Amino acid sequence: MCGIFGIIARGGARADHLRIERLVRRIARISESRGRDSSGFAVRDAAAGAFRVLRAPLAVTALVRTAQYREVVRPAITNASVGDARAGSTIAVIGHSRLVTNGTQLADHNNQPVVRSEVIGVHNGIVVNEDALWAEIPGDDPAFDIDTEALLARFAHARRTSGDSGRALRCLFDRVEGSFSVALMPADRDELVLGTNTGSLYLITDGATILVFASERRMLAKLQRSARDPGLAALTIEHVEPRTGRVVELADLSMRRIPAAADGEAREGRAEAAGTHAPWPIHVTSIEAPAGHRSLLVDFRSIVADPRAAGERALLQYDRERLARLRRCSVCVLPDTFPFIAFDGDGRCNYCRNYVPKNQRRPIEELKRLVAPYRSTDGSQDCIVPFSGGRDSTFALHMIKNELGMNPITITYDWGMVTDLARRNIARVCGKLGVENVIVAADIKWKRDNIRKNISAWLKRPRLGMVPLLMSGDKYFFYHTNRLKQSTGIKLNVWGINRLENTDFKTGFAGVAPKFDKRRIYSMSLAGHLRFWGFVASNVLANPAYLNASNLDSIGSIISRYLFPQRDYYSFFDYYAWNEQEIESLILREYDWEKAIDTDATWRIGDGTASFYNYVYLTVAGFSENDTFRSNQIREGLLTRAEALARIERENAPRYENIKWYLEIVGLDYADTIRRVNAIPRIPSSGRAA
Repeated sequence: MCGIFGIIARGGARADHLRIERLVRRIARISESRGRDSSGFAVRDAAAGAFRVLRAPLAVTALVRTAQYREVVRPAITNASVGDARAGSTIAVIGHSRLVTNGTQLADHNNQPVVRSEVIGVHNGIVVNEDALWAEIPGDDPAFDIDTEALLARFAHARRTSGDSGRALRCLFDRVEGSFSVALMPADRDELVLGTNTGSLYLITDGATILVFASERRMLAKLQRSARDPGLAALTIEHVEPRTGRVVELADLSMRRIPAAADGEAREGRAEAAGTHAPWPIHVTSIEAPAGHRSLLVDFRSIVADPRAAGERALLQYDRERLARLRRCSVCVLPDTFPFIAFDGDGRCNYCRNYVPKNQRRPIEELKRLVAPYRSTDGSQDCIVPFSGGRDSTFALHMIKNELGMNPITITYDWGMVTDLARRNIARVCGKLGVENVIVAADIKWKRDNIRKNISAWLKRPRLGMVPLLMSGDKYFFYHTNRLKQSTGIKLNVWGINRLENTDFKTGFAGVAPKFDKRRIYSMSLAGHLRFWGFVASNVLANPAYLNASNLDSIGSIISRYLFPQRDYYSFFDYYAWNEQEIESLILREYDWEKAIDTDATWRIGDGTASFYNYVYLTVAGFSENDTFRSNQIREGLLTRAEALARIERENAPRYENIKWYLEIVGLDYADTIRRVNAIPRIPSSGRAA
């Protein structure tokens, strides 16, 4: 979920030292796309016989401009004596660009590099079985909030038991659940340990004088292009494949490949300890957060335990009697408050009369035939799967890997509203499948500030047709998927979009009539675009608060969603019938997929915005996305109307924990916001329930 990087170098002249320091800054900046919440470096200070660690709740581009970087990191690189082959004179730098997933960035010990049990490490990924790892270490307990600590402690314990870093790394492959790519430097050995269970790790080396590693192939390719370094540009990028690693000897940069242990092979057991010495001291320098910085993490457990929870929960309105009085379609469950709805003499709505079946399964063999020309013959990555961590994209990824026989690379765009639950599920699935997950992290603080500004503007003059503006920041998924295709050379991308999730009502409230025969759920006609943006423009003129710093972000999202070409693109569920029971059964059984604490539903639980905007729609209009989704299932013959009514009654219940998390994470007062939503006039119903 973060970016890790590093450089190991041997050389002679001072010019070599300055070159290495410039390369460190370049690869650090390139890695920032993986996370901007905090960052850090660990440097092996050969001249002093010590390690220097610098951490800060700052983006890495800001960290390299600080006085502390110039005082701690730069001298340890540029003053090194690298004139001979002794391991003690080799430059070694590892770094981290963090996307906060657990442990607030305001507490220094939660930032990386992490120091634990005389091991310094950087970690990309999420460990989901921390308690089990700690239970395997007698007499040891966590001191920090971050999951990386458990990973380092388990590695150190396995190394003490076996005497060998390679076997200790194999222990991680065997024991850790979730995802990890790591770079580890033991304080008592002249080695660097690299390992990954997903394949999110790449390196370039000449085998003698320099080695550079990073989380993505694209990062090293960009470094080669930008460094103006002919020697570096000539090197071949090597993929550290899933469930493999490398132990790099610092004396000569020789590498030992570490595969996962074969069945029946001992994971731990004594091996001869080689190259050990008294541990070098580790000096940690920390930079405090600037004044006014908020934590980027809100723990659901703290929301549940908050003594204000009962009173705040009571503010959420769920008027079952009003909802029961709504006139609904006699076939589906849509009410007469739905945009552009009309009933015939039998009480059937126009959405049912004009419905075009969407869950028509074309043969899976047809999709296999279509993707066959893209399939690699050497096991290399051959398709891109956009991956939200939701149930449909999880099932699609499983089938693309196991049924279609493809070797996917996944991409996740984290714009600050991907919940921690979704991140953990992404880690579970990618770790078990051995699939690389490319994280593109937005400037999350900026994105959340934009959301706050737009909600504040919307509350001044609430119009349901303007609610999509609150979700516009996530549409860069399309842009970044195309960029990944370009940088990897992979042409094919397969999506797990479920066409039953069509939500035309969102633009319907802006005056855009439904298009019943549209090919894709995101498509909109030119006339629809003109009407929608005319509605937006009129609301902006009437409410100048919408003119704020978020406008460029919103415009960019529009371009990303509608104007980028979709080539070599297939939707898995166009060739495989969507079946809720089959999907839930597989993801829970195969991946121990985690459900939310505030609902039994498995849909939309990884999207931090959904619970709030669905509360708005339900409160004002008497329905939510759940009503449209279940209505489509009725039309497809997947649910009875009675089953759908029972489900929406449960699923539409306001999700206090998620709504509280959302408002707190963007910096809005919960009670004030909910009271203002509750005060919005309701759309009236004829009251003749079908």
